[in-house]
Amino acid sequence: MLVTFKCRSTPDVVMLRNLAEYLLAAIGKQVATRGVISHDELGTVITRLERAIEDQARTELALNVLHHVPNDHSSNSAAATVEHRAWPLLDMMREAHRHGDDILWGI
Repeated sequence: MLVTFKCRSTPDVVMLRNLAEYLLAAIGKQVATRGVISHDELGTVITRLERAIEDQARTELALNVLHHVPNDHSSNSAAATVEHRAWPLLDMMREAHRHGDDILWGI
């Protein structure tokens, strides 16, 4: 199932529900049929999401070191995947914050 994020100042961002659940949980929200991130919340939400992405990357690195995984492209791809997949939503949040817009989502 897909979740679509909408904002007046940016193109729509569409992602799979499981990724949307993960990213919304990182900012203290839950996926429902519809939801909103108000422009007043965006400063805090952006910081939370950036921190969650950094924490995920650190956790992945620590697990690789713990399990003696060699530092090759495959060991970096999992952490990069979360960061890369979150980027369109994070970019939308930054633009919405800059323009004073809300972000709406729906299933």
